Amino acid sequence: MRYFLVLMLLFLSAPTARAAQIRIEDAFSPREGASHLVENTIYDAKKSIVVAAYSFTSKPIARALAAAHDHGVDVRVVLDGNQYNHKMDAYLLEHGIPVRISKQYNLMHNKFMVIDGKTVELGSFNYTYSAEYDNAENVMVVHNAGGIAADYVRQWQKIWDGARG
Repeated sequence: MRYFLVLMLLFLSAPTARAAQIRIEDAFSPREGASHLVENTIYDAKKSIVVAAYSFTSKPIARALAAAHDHGVDVRVVLDGNQYNHKMDAYLLEHGIPVRISKQYNLMHNKFMVIDGKTVELGSFNYTYSAEYDNAENVMVVHNAGGIAADYVRQWQKIWDGARG
């Protein structure tokens, strides 16, 4: 009887445990799916995307962010003050995406996004053409990241608050 009760408890709690399990995806470059993974992660957003980017010149990733914004997702981007691209900044702003420039550090060398407060995209991958086609880079996406996502949002907020619009 005790064995049956333990099995029932496991069975009844299993759907809840499975729903909150961390799931990890990864990709690499050159030409091994890094940009594709980042874009797909953006397209999965329902509510919000915060971006911290050292270097950002990728038109496909910028288009994905603009499309998310056009579908009602709150998208905000903070870029490094030494590396930011004026054309990319203008493109994002033209699409209604708030952008701030960080000059509070020697380098704001972060490359991450937090999607819907629960998914974290991170790695060495800069959001650039060179990162996808010329460099050896990596991307990891952690779904259902819980406290990790909260940590990244706090870090992003600190950078955003110290940056200028």
